[in-house]
Amino acid sequence: QVQLVESGGGLVQAGGSLRLSCADSGRTLSRLAMGWFRQAPGKEREIVAAITYSGGSTYYTDSVKGRFTISRDNSKNTVYLQMNSLKPEDTAVYYCAGNRANLPYTNGHLYNYWGQGTQVTVSS
Repeated sequence: QVQLVESGGGLVQAGGSLRLSCADSGRTLSRLAMGWFRQAPGKEREIVAAITYSGGSTYYTDSVKGRFTISRDNSKNTVYLQMNSLKPEDTAVYYCAGNRANLPYTNGHLYNYWGQGTQVTVSS
């Protein structure tokens, strides 16, 4: 059974960095493509980044390219999102999600599993 748990969120000043982690206690994350999504108050959920199960293919939304890096360590059943040069507009609840199709989908409806989310707040 897949159980995704995010951690690493918090409050940071603009220009700072955070690293989010998503761990799977069910130990099946290594067989899933994974994505990071975010949802800011009053806005729709959006894709941030995605990665195939081997890590060989990644996707980033334009607003985070060059600042965020998605990676994974399948031996630890964990996916990471390294966020650098954070901006106030990055403030949101960040969710990790997994899909069995092993494709870096940008559509959240195509993901089978979701974590509970972790808050990231970037102050100006």
